[in-house]
Amino acid sequence: MEGGEELFRVSSARLSSSNVWRNSAMDVFSRSSREADDEEALKWAALEKLPTYLRIRRGILTEEEGQSREVDITKLDLVERRNLLERLIKITDEDNEKFLLKLKERIDRVGLDLPTIEVRFEHLSVDAEARVGSRALPTVFNFTVNILEDFLNYLHILPNRKQPLPILHDVSGIIKPGRMTLLLGPPSSGKTTLLLALAGKLDKDLKVSGRVTYNGHDMNEFVAQRSSAYISQYDLHIGEMTVRETLAFSARCQGVGAKYEILAELSRREKEANIKPDPDVDIFMKAAWNEGQEANVVTDYTLKILGLEICADTIVGDEMIPGISGGQRKRLTTGEMMVGPARALFMDEISTGLDSSTTYQIVNSIRQSIHILQGTAVISLLQPAPETYDLFDDIILLSDGQIVYQGPRENVLEFFEYMGFICPERKGVADFLQEVTSRKDQEQYWARREESYKFITVREFSEAFQAFHIGRKLGDELAVPFDKSKSHPAALTTKRYGVSKKELLKACTAREYLLMKRNSFVYIFKMIQLTLMASITMTLFLRTEMHRNTTIDGAVFLGALFYALIMIMFNGFSELALSIMKLPSFYKHRDLLFFPPWAYALPTWILKIPITLVEVAIWVCMTYYVIGFEADVGRFFKQLLLLICVNQMASGLFRLMGALGRNIIVANTFGSFVLLTVLVMGGFVLSRDDVKKWWIWGYWISPMMYAQNAIAVNEFLGKSWAHVPPNSTSTETLGVSFLKSRGIFPDARWYWIGAGALIGYVFLFNFLFAVALAYLNPFGKPQAVLSEETVAERNASKRGEVIELSSLGKSSSEKGNDVRRSASSRSMSSRVGSITAADLSKRRGMILPFEPLSITFDDIRYAVDMPQEMKAQGFTEDRLELLRGVSGAFRPGVLTALMGVSGAGKTTLMDVLAGRKTGGYIDGTISISGYPKQQETFARIAGYCEQTDIHSPHVTVYESLQFSAWLRLPREVDTATRKMFIEEVMELIELIPLRDALVGLPGVNGLSTEQRKRLTVAVELVANPSIIFMDEPTSGLDARAAAIVMRTVRNTVDTGRTVVCTIHQPSIDIFDAFDELLLLKRGGEEIYVGPLGRQSSHLIKYFEGIDGVPKIKDGYNPATWMLEITSVAQEGALGNDFTELYKNSELYRRNKALIKELSVPASCSKDLYFPTKYSQSFFTQCMACFWKQHWSYWRNPPYTAVRIMFTFFIALMFGTIFWDLGSRRERQQDLLNAIGSMYIAVLFLGVQNATTVQPVIAIERTVFYRERAAGMYSAMPYAFGQVMIELPYLFLQTIIYGVIVYAMIGFEWTVAKFFWYLFFMYFTLLYFTLYGMMTVAVTPNHSIAAIISSAFYAVWNLFCGFIVPKTRMPVWWRWYYYICPISWTLYGLIASQFGDIQDRLDTNETVEQFIENFFDFKHDFVGYVALILVGISVLFLFIFAFSIKTFNFQKR
Repeated sequence: MEGGEELFRVSSARLSSSNVWRNSAMDVFSRSSREADDEEALKWAALEKLPTYLRIRRGILTEEEGQSREVDITKLDLVERRNLLERLIKITDEDNEKFLLKLKERIDRVGLDLPTIEVRFEHLSVDAEARVGSRALPTVFNFTVNILEDFLNYLHILPNRKQPLPILHDVSGIIKPGRMTLLLGPPSSGKTTLLLALAGKLDKDLKVSGRVTYNGHDMNEFVAQRSSAYISQYDLHIGEMTVRETLAFSARCQGVGAKYEILAELSRREKEANIKPDPDVDIFMKAAWNEGQEANVVTDYTLKILGLEICADTIVGDEMIPGISGGQRKRLTTGEMMVGPARALFMDEISTGLDSSTTYQIVNSIRQSIHILQGTAVISLLQPAPETYDLFDDIILLSDGQIVYQGPRENVLEFFEYMGFICPERKGVADFLQEVTSRKDQEQYWARREESYKFITVREFSEAFQAFHIGRKLGDELAVPFDKSKSHPAALTTKRYGVSKKELLKACTAREYLLMKRNSFVYIFKMIQLTLMASITMTLFLRTEMHRNTTIDGAVFLGALFYALIMIMFNGFSELALSIMKLPSFYKHRDLLFFPPWAYALPTWILKIPITLVEVAIWVCMTYYVIGFEADVGRFFKQLLLLICVNQMASGLFRLMGALGRNIIVANTFGSFVLLTVLVMGGFVLSRDDVKKWWIWGYWISPMMYAQNAIAVNEFLGKSWAHVPPNSTSTETLGVSFLKSRGIFPDARWYWIGAGALIGYVFLFNFLFAVALAYLNPFGKPQAVLSEETVAERNASKRGEVIELSSLGKSSSEKGNDVRRSASSRSMSSRVGSITAADLSKRRGMILPFEPLSITFDDIRYAVDMPQEMKAQGFTEDRLELLRGVSGAFRPGVLTALMGVSGAGKTTLMDVLAGRKTGGYIDGTISISGYPKQQETFARIAGYCEQTDIHSPHVTVYESLQFSAWLRLPREVDTATRKMFIEEVMELIELIPLRDALVGLPGVNGLSTEQRKRLTVAVELVANPSIIFMDEPTSGLDARAAAIVMRTVRNTVDTGRTVVCTIHQPSIDIFDAFDELLLLKRGGEEIYVGPLGRQSSHLIKYFEGIDGVPKIKDGYNPATWMLEITSVAQEGALGNDFTELYKNSELYRRNKALIKELSVPASCSKDLYFPTKYSQSFFTQCMACFWKQHWSYWRNPPYTAVRIMFTFFIALMFGTIFWDLGSRRERQQDLLNAIGSMYIAVLFLGVQNATTVQPVIAIERTVFYRERAAGMYSAMPYAFGQVMIELPYLFLQTIIYGVIVYAMIGFEWTVAKFFWYLFFMYFTLLYFTLYGMMTVAVTPNHSIAAIISSAFYAVWNLFCGFIVPKTRMPVWWRWYYYICPISWTLYGLIASQFGDIQDRLDTNETVEQFIENFFDFKHDFVGYVALILVGISVLFLFIFAFSIKTFNFQKR
């Protein structure tokens, strides 16, 4: 031992002296290195004397100048942490391993063991239940039936009709510590389920049998979430936080686990053995393994090894805020769990959206830490490149929920050879493994030529594996249970949370405060809105116009108070959206046990209180004296206090609604419902004396009632209301008699009762909010629609049978086709593009003829205005050039790849050629088969597959294709031909099994990414284009899916079309499918344009011919090699400019000649000409749009069915609340009650319609942008379809509401009155819906639309003539009354109902006179009002159509 110690001392001396040499020469002369060492040794000796607790918190930090000083490691600042890391890990790839080895060496030297975890799973089976076939489509009908059915199942009246779907079937295995395990398998083979089962996070609804153990302990003996980390394939983060903040928060919540105890033990043993560790490693370990720090060095370390340093201080971003890229977001998700102390990592598809080199780096750094620090890791990857695949030690191959192989990587090919399959040489092993179990691709790998091939099922593979030597060995190991005594005491945690509750509360508070600062725009906007509303209210209720003589004056004052309550209450409505936006990431953190739910709920409430104070103070200070409320300071502050309580109560209520609703649509509906009850029962719309006895409980629990009572008592018991009106018979003061007439308690103590009740509600709602967060789970993702075939196939593979899928459920005539079809798909040989006899017959089959066209472009330049940020950095040019003189030609039947590093301008070039750019400056010539390109006609012969797959979410795959073909094929094509053509395209693109699947929203439900990609290609193909552009058709797909998409693309090219693809990181097989390549370097200059040659021979020959370029290694991917040697760094190292080299090459001259040749039209050809811009007539476009909207609405029950049900329930509620009020005509209050019912109904149903329609239109609009760019239809038919489909739904809504309410409230049953009632309700709902559409059309996204429209609702509400009748409005606001749509609705409803009634009221005037005097409504004017309402609807419709036509918020 002593020799080793001496050695170590020497090496440590050498280390610190080398530190000195690294600095400037001056230092060397000023102090000898010996002295520095002595000093350091003295400091160390001083440290050693401290007690362990303090010793772990201090270390010796070497400064920049080579001096060292003692530091408290919990107080390291960012720069010190960064320098420390720089010294330890200079270049991630090389130094990380050395650094980890130093750590390990230090731990081993004192004989400490690190905790390890061995995970075993035995006989694990998981089943789910699902609805099948057409019953699984979410139509309005199914939605309603399913709710009923589930309810009856629950009561055990009906048997359960759902079918079981096996996900995992009897799998067993061991995952050993210190080894990297790769989980492979085709999509939907159960990879995610297996990982979730291992991490102990399976859904409660699944049927699970079998057991999972950690070190022999069952899941219930320890806290699985703390011992293992599951990294999801979905990236859920809070968009307003930066990358560093996200990681730091995660590290702070997870704590350091058992590392603190290990550190203390290590320090103690080193002291005993008198060992002095390397000071840098020492500081790192102390800083990383100490408890309770806000900023940990682990965060910086993780940022470094995941390559996130460049975006460490960039905001993460979401749909609204631009932030980091998809790949960076993926790495952040991984990092979020890696900063924690978990010893077992289960990572689900962490490579989506990353290029192969980044994936390699990340997996490599994980591998180093797993191997050196003895962790446990299972990683499922979609498309691992060969070099990444080689990093793993073990492979688990899953297929159809069964394990086909589990064991060392070296033996996997041996197993398949033993089964008779061989991996071809230019094929990645991972890709081979994923394809060899699939029915479509298995045959091409069959090696035993002498035996005839028969499909080998997954079941057969899995049984054969158990007999294989690896499988036998695994079985023997599983038979011996794990020896629990060997388990390290610190390996499994039994504590639920990583750090103390107090720390967690602090962390959550800090984060909430940060988010409030980031979201300050919302709060500032709300204050501006309040200020504006306050100034309008002030001038409307100006004190010069406000008298205190009669009860009618009292009514106006009460109106002002009621309006203040509503404003303050609704001001909290934004809480709903804000809290729902943060829910997904909250649920993730809660389930990972980052913090207890109350630690999240408390700060959200407490930190918002100061904002409430400011908002309410603004409102009260502005309005109180100007309106002329009681001039008494005491009453002023009492009103202030009361409104503060109201605002807090409302925020609490909306937060609770958000936590209960958990999704914006449900929460809005629910929220509106609750608000409605609270408002109607508040005592202003309906006075207390008129509340029916069966609703009186609603009156007593409504928080609004307490607020209304308290605020009214506070005002009307004041001095200025204390006089007895001159001509009254009683001795009551004006204030008291008014309060009594409105059914408000006239006692002063009611102020304090009200305030107390509100404060009680604040606590109640916030408490319930915390409870809801703790016990409710997020809504499950709606599963993709399962066809009966899928379920049957799954169950069959479980039993080990084979079903001929294609023959399921088809007529006999189609079976003949199937035989031919399966023959043609079998003959696909391993190379994607080789053509066989079957393919030739298929090629002849493309029914519709098309004209093969070539596209040539010469010297294309594209520039944009110089961004302000770059000007600030000192760039002087006005324009930033993105493409510089790119030339080339794309010919029919040739598949061209457009490649280059990120930012080289691939998509830009494509957009320019396809004419999709909306801004910028384009120079150069583009010609189509020799004729200059005309954008109008070009869209008719070209297709463009965008990188983001945008499709209408609620139609099926077949309908999407039908719609595209209907609008884009020429008029001459009849329906039968069109149908055949669609079938053909679906067969070509292998969409037949998906024909009835719903498209769904990406990442939420519906099709998988790869199916969506194929749909995107198909939608363009059914248009029968001659030229197709594809933007990254394979990004985000696994190897198998990419192969399917590329096979599709290749099939398309072989029909003689011109196809161009931009492509990011192709695998070898994909790259081999291309014929030609156009390679751009950063800055938009071309460096290679030409043929690839067999196995890329031409390309390799060209680049290897350049001086200094290294030769390509055998079996290496030419695409990767080509990008590596032409990178900016390499160019600098070689000192040559690839652009110049290309410009001087033979290749360049050949290309120029080809361009010249193709730029001259062929003698017999003529220029393209189409008589109209669109292929179909205006009428057909309208019908097609209407047809698509019809299906979209029918299959969108969260929108349509919920709206109808909402209307139905509100109608019932109003009917019971206002029962029989329409027929009572004794007092003014009776009329006001009936009118109040109309007012509230109009306001709520209208606003509900406008709010729910907004997200629907926002999604459809993005689809509209794509389809309009593709030349399918113009803006008018789209607007027509979107509005026409609303009409029947609105009519149904009006009928439901109108009939129920009219009957229950007891209005007069005459034909005319009933007709007018329905007429006014219908047009009101219509203009509200159109208003919602219009606001989306004029704003960039539906969040802004919601904010803007809500501002208008508040103003409309004020001027509608119910809160203040027109007769009492000051002259300077009358004009607004006339342009407020709601006021005309109320005019129509009230005048048509009551305007001609001659009954006398208790004040001895007729109803007609009262309506005319109080509201100024005349019965003769009703017809004109009807016209005005129709006019308003038409106006909104026109603005909607016009904005959709002229505004384009999609910037390209």
